[in-house]
Amino acid sequence: MTTSHVPSEGNNNFSVSKIVDLFRPIFSAFRTPAGRVGLPLVLLHVGLAALGGLLAPYSPTDFSDLQYASPFTASETGTIPHILGTDQFGRDVFSRLLSGARSIIVISAVGSILGVAIGTAIGMISGYIGGKSDEVIMRVADGLMSFPSLLLALLVLSVSDSLAWLDGISSALATSKEPVLVVATMAIVHSPRVARVLRSATLSIKVQEYVDSARLRGESAIHIIFREILPNALPVLAVEGSVRFSYAILLASSLGFLGLGVEPPSPDWGAMIADSRSILTRAPWVPLAPAAAVASLVVGVNLLTEGIRDAQQLPSELPE
Repeated sequence: MTTSHVPSEGNNNFSVSKIVDLFRPIFSAFRTPAGRVGLPLVLLHVGLAALGGLLAPYSPTDFSDLQYASPFTASETGTIPHILGTDQFGRDVFSRLLSGARSIIVISAVGSILGVAIGTAIGMISGYIGGKSDEVIMRVADGLMSFPSLLLALLVLSVSDSLAWLDGISSALATSKEPVLVVATMAIVHSPRVARVLRSATLSIKVQEYVDSARLRGESAIHIIFREILPNALPVLAVEGSVRFSYAILLASSLGFLGLGVEPPSPDWGAMIADSRSILTRAPWVPLAPAAAVASLVVGVNLLTEGIRDAQQLPSELPE
């Protein structure tokens, strides 16, 4: 893997240019065919999630006597029709879909960001210091990676009741414990894989001349890692972050399907599929709507990932 040197810029750690540099690999995907499809698709989902409260014609939790109504059936009040019909409890499927989008995207994004941040720090420090410490850290990561993601998530969730600090975080965020627990689970599941990829990137970057120059100037290891190596690993980090976001969406949906996601009656795409799978033949639009939403979001993120990889001329398989 080759990298181009992105020089450090004095001590202005929070400059606007560095914020732009952080997102430049993502928007560079728009130059590729895959990115021109994936990026708008992802932005569409994000926009619907952000504006869902304004766009939803009905409350996602309100019951009515209009059960199993087909799409575009007129409402009981004769105003806005039920665009995607109603479920077995008479709740508007479209409104629940919009509300569920907000929860799954926020949980998946926060979990991915946390996992990528932890994995990046561990992987870059491990790759830079090398030696026995690097071996120990990578063997621990390999051990965690040997568990299937869903199984590891279930193991983490199984010990959640004994983690008192989760209650404190939930209270501080004014939310229930379930979203906090799912986010923490995603971070634990994804950080070992991110650490492997960023360690590999660090190993290839730390031998470059500009890193040697920073050492000769007497810069600290932390300065070199986060001011010299990290900026030049951003394309790899953008691809890996997109991949983790895609897996996080699937993991959040799977946990919701198993009843371990957002606490009812708040809508959750996975829970919506689970609750309506028994009526697939009677009212197929009820389970198919959230299933299509999950599929389209994951496809959009995967196309965005491919676009970033092509735009940055990275290998199809990132080394670990």
